[in-house]
Amino acid sequence: MTSGEKNHEIINVHVGAASRAYDVLVGPGALALLGEVTRSVAGDARVCVVSETNVAPLYADAAEASLSAAGMGVAPRIVFPAGEAHKGLGTLGGILEGLAERGLTRDDVVVALGGGVTGDMAGLAAALYLRGIRVVQAPTSLLAMVDSSVGGKTAVDIAAGKNLVGAFWQPSAVVADVSCLETVSPELLTDSCGEVVKHAVLADGELLDRLTVSPLNAPGASADEVAAIVARNIEIKRDVVEADERERGLRQTLNLGHTVGHAIEAASDFALGHGTCVAAGLCIVARASESRGWCSGETRRRIERCVRAHGLPVTTDLPADVLMGFLAHDKKRHGDGVNLAVPAEVGRAEVRRVSLAEMRELLDAGLEMTGAAS
Repeated sequence: MTSGEKNHEIINVHVGAASRAYDVLVGPGALALLGEVTRSVAGDARVCVVSETNVAPLYADAAEASLSAAGMGVAPRIVFPAGEAHKGLGTLGGILEGLAERGLTRDDVVVALGGGVTGDMAGLAAALYLRGIRVVQAPTSLLAMVDSSVGGKTAVDIAAGKNLVGAFWQPSAVVADVSCLETVSPELLTDSCGEVVKHAVLADGELLDRLTVSPLNAPGASADEVAAIVARNIEIKRDVVEADERERGLRQTLNLGHTVGHAIEAASDFALGHGTCVAAGLCIVARASESRGWCSGETRRRIERCVRAHGLPVTTDLPADVLMGFLAHDKKRHGDGVNLAVPAEVGRAEVRRVSLAEMRELLDAGLEMTGAAS
């Protein structure tokens, strides 16, 4: 991604969630606006930056300088060990103790500076501390920008599965500086593209075709082009969240690719990235849907072409028996069945209630059809 010397546009996407409305600022250099944005939603409250050991050395000083320049009192930052392995109750407890030690009150603010793990951990800590204080999300990874920082889902993992303990807690603002993606490894950037492809399949066929021809992880993309795609992804998620904040119906379509993807992720002991697993899960479900007549072969082929264009997998080597073991503990399970998001066509998804026995049949179909012509 190239940023150049020119002045860049900051895109503002407004999210009108029922529990809290807020703005999402997207663009190169947006982190410099963090203090101004935070003060606009919290006045002269105190603020504590929560980050992790990979991101804090890169961006915490700049974030805190912006907050201080806006006249906000900045408490000592809280930094926890990076990685999904630390997204648990122990780390959450440490953050909560840290907020208490710093004397934060109900008027104060947590700033979540980092990727999806940080957004989840700091967001959940804000939801729990003093029964809820404000959080401003400052995502630094593509995955966090297009997905986890918007919509209010916060969670931690426990031994039984991923994201099984959490709360809905909308941020007061989101500041997504796409310049931060310059320090993201090519592997992590590619992994994050899984969620971008999913959003295109869900709601924007034009975007899917554009991404197939010009993958987001291709070298040479300008910062403004990346910002426009990030903003479009946020708009797609925004539209769903506004219609169904608590995931009672429509919001379940955002789980497209996730039911199988989470099983792949957990079965790999989280060695595989979230977006990589979502991409594989998306293609497996698309092939299973084609086998049932829920979507056409052309829909499946368009999905697979875009996934392959980003260098992401369209399947997994894990057997169906192993995946079913993890699916049985998925948080989207309801009784003896699963609410499964499936592609009906590019631009539209449906949620189908399937029994665990039917889910096994769908998995078999999705895994066996890997060699289908693209």
